[in-house]
Amino acid sequence: MIVLLISLLALGIVVAVFAKLSKTGGSGAVVTGGTCATCNGEDAKCEQECMLEAAVKDIEYYDDEELDDFRGRPSDGYTDEEAERFRDVCYTMRQGEVAGWCRSLTLRGIELPNQVKDEVMMMIER
Repeated sequence: MIVLLISLLALGIVVAVFAKLSKTGGSGAVVTGGTCATCNGEDAKCEQECMLEAAVKDIEYYDDEELDDFRGRPSDGYTDEEAERFRDVCYTMRQGEVAGWCRSLTLRGIELPNQVKDEVMMMIER
């Protein structure tokens, strides 16, 4: 009888450890469900995890290398013509790529112009 109880206890511990590891992906960080492509800006933890994940990956370019000229410029420091360059890039990509593009800009030290922020947010929220 004692052997049966010890066996059940051991099995329970193994199942608990397995469940914990499957929730954390074996890394210790809790997976919030989905991928970084599903982060919509409402879950700060999701955004933080995705930014950390993106920081260790190579920066992905979206055929927008010319925007590197704006590195370090504040978001309120763009002319309408310069903001139009961002708008042109944004409207040539698929809607599902816009959030990744914004992460790419952030990692490259490029702030979105204030003139296009509302449009970009609308594309991400859809």
